[in-house]
Amino acid sequence: MSLHEPNQPSQPNQPPKPPLPSSPPSPLPSPRTETLAVHPPQVRIPEGSRPLGVPLYQGHVFAFEEADTMAEAFEGGGAFLYSRLGNPTVRALEEAVTRLEGGAAGVSFASGMGAINAVLLGLVSTGGHVVAQRCLYGGTYAVLTGLAARWGVEVTYVSGDDPEEVRQALRPTTALLYLETVANPTTRVADLPALIAEARAAGVPSVVDNTFASPLLCRPLEHGADVVIHSATKYLAGHADVLGGVAVFRDAELHRRIWHYAVEQGATTDPFAAWLTLRGMQTLALRVERQCANALTLAERLATHPAVAAVRHPFLAGHPDHDTARRLLRAGGGVISFDLAGGRAAGRAFVEAVRLASLSPSLGDVKTFVMHPASTSHRQMDEATLTAAGIGPGTVRLSTGIEHVEDLWQDLAAALDQALKAA
Repeated sequence: MSLHEPNQPSQPNQPPKPPLPSSPPSPLPSPRTETLAVHPPQVRIPEGSRPLGVPLYQGHVFAFEEADTMAEAFEGGGAFLYSRLGNPTVRALEEAVTRLEGGAAGVSFASGMGAINAVLLGLVSTGGHVVAQRCLYGGTYAVLTGLAARWGVEVTYVSGDDPEEVRQALRPTTALLYLETVANPTTRVADLPALIAEARAAGVPSVVDNTFASPLLCRPLEHGADVVIHSATKYLAGHADVLGGVAVFRDAELHRRIWHYAVEQGATTDPFAAWLTLRGMQTLALRVERQCANALTLAERLATHPAVAAVRHPFLAGHPDHDTARRLLRAGGGVISFDLAGGRAAGRAFVEAVRLASLSPSLGDVKTFVMHPASTSHRQMDEATLTAAGIGPGTVRLSTGIEHVEDLWQDLAAALDQALKAA
């Protein structure tokens, strides 16, 4: 038939012609040296042995044999595609923290603030409403303030110890209840079961920042929380060498919703940070036990020093949430908040006088850190907001490490003497 002739109609009931058999692709010729340098062999571990440590899959992109498999991976299903969407090392971290918290699934982030932002922005819409604990990490407060200013999101702050206060604050537009297991920096302990029960009765999800407690001291999902957030930089990693965050979800549907948002936001973590965090988590139980013991001993001694006006540690008698802490926490944690009698001048003098402890904005490390929140982490707050949150001009936050407690006390006592002179 000529190329210019019209197509002939097919004969009725004529069976279709079978397709021509496909032939396998011809093998490529032996690659040249330049090509061999670009394509090293992939070493596969034979059956019978396995690595004891989680391998570091630093490569950010994966290749496929079939287009359909690659298409499915774009939606986060099945195979790994691109490390922003998922990576074997990152997945190991997500599953490890999820298992510790008793959740359904987790997402790992480049920082704790990445986790906080992704969860808040993924749950809150323009014109929505949030109920939040009054004393929060300064970065979280800044995010909520930004949402209120830019998106018209209303925020109602509550004390964190009165379920009736939460019930009165809830509205039809409330998107979430946001709490901290142990508040930063005042160490107030939220009554998670009572507060979360009010939100759950109204169909409102609860988000709990569990950074100060770690999964070793409290598992908020067991008390009804829907999302648990960690700054993995702190207790999980524990060695001042990595930034990271993790969010763990009660159910897979909410995890999927936030995962999509995190991927689009570009807030997920990189493989090396995940690998470092996994390495640090292997000593989590040992570190937290020592940090908690050091903190309680130091809190008891601080309470008797003349330079100190008040000490707050959840397991110290006289703490406003002592009974709640004993009910919810396995130990009192490694963070102490105390007020110096000399106010802001004494606080600054103290944090600048320590020598073994470090003036540092972090916590949960093997080393002991001190900081003056009013001039650093909570500098976004004015005096009235600081006072409402329980942060005074002379408040100092102390995060204990794993050093010998007597060496720590010697350092703190010398710095307290300097605080007395500055008062």
